Amino acid sequence: MNEFLEIEEEVLKMLKTVFDPEIPVNVYDLGLIYKVDIQGDTCNIEMTLTAPGCPAADFLVEDIRQKVGTVKGINTVNVEIVFEPEWTQDRMSEEAKLELGFL
Repeated sequence: MNEFLEIEEEVLKMLKTVFDPEIPVNVYDLGLIYKVDIQGDTCNIEMTLTAPGCPAADFLVEDIRQKVGTVKGINTVNVEIVFEPEWTQDRMSEEAKLELGFL
């Protein structure tokens, strides 16, 4: 596996360790991560929230920055919160839907 794919895989692993304190599912499986773009040693992440007024927004952004920042080869992590397209339950993984009782 080449170095870029290894870094990308590690970034995704780290995203799966970030949990909204109110929901027992990680942000990746919740479908909150819209884009991960790695350019050199910088990782740019676009994410959304389940609701615009989410009280955990700052916590989630900081947790993502800290955890993704530990990936070897990543020195800078930029997280942008976007609201388009709007998040819906359809974005959740099957595992997340099962965990939350939607299946």
